[in-house]
Amino acid sequence: MSDLLTARLESPLHAFGLPAQASAPTAHDRVLACEIANLAYVVLRGRAVDPAFMHAVATVLGQPLPTTPMTLMSTPAGVVLWISPDEWLLVARRAARHGLMASLTAGLQDVFAQVVDNSGGYTAVRLAGPDHLLWLRHLGPYNFENLALGRCAATVASKTGFTVARTDAAGVVLVFRRSFADYTWRLLERTARPYGLRITTPEQCADPMFTPLIDHAFDNP
Repeated sequence: MSDLLTARLESPLHAFGLPAQASAPTAHDRVLACEIANLAYVVLRGRAVDPAFMHAVATVLGQPLPTTPMTLMSTPAGVVLWISPDEWLLVARRAARHGLMASLTAGLQDVFAQVVDNSGGYTAVRLAGPDHLLWLRHLGPYNFENLALGRCAATVASKTGFTVARTDAAGVVLVFRRSFADYTWRLLERTARPYGLRITTPEQCADPMFTPLIDHAFDNP
């Protein structure tokens, strides 16, 4: 898909008025949320014990892939989430996806590996505020309070699932499938009612790893 067509895509939560409903947070707000829309999502699969695979990917990303389970890492190319012993998710600027795909595909041409552009399949939402961990506790069974900074974990919430990335003490980022975006957002809204949800912009609810990846050339028209 060309960059022109990509620029005309609506984010999966556009129908809910994000970011049209966004307003500046106040000192009284307990939970905040914003969509970090239109990022690039590249799935990497290969063997961590294969030096050729690890070297080829490190050359493109600027540093080696993390091999410690549940690791979340920022690289010059974007944010890498450890998914399993042989799978990683690279989240990057949308405008960089073609170059990343070309470089990774070329570097792994003779290596047992797989590179898949799934940029149309995911979106991300930043949750923050003093009570964001209490909010998360109502969503699913995972012990979110024990998720250390710089770690990520896949979990379930009712009939959907997502990967939660704890980037800093102020909040987390949920990465989930576009096909479940409607259901997931309604679940987030309903669960946040006791706390009074404030919808903000990514800049007003900034995430240290994911917000810098936003390319405003791909914002909703």
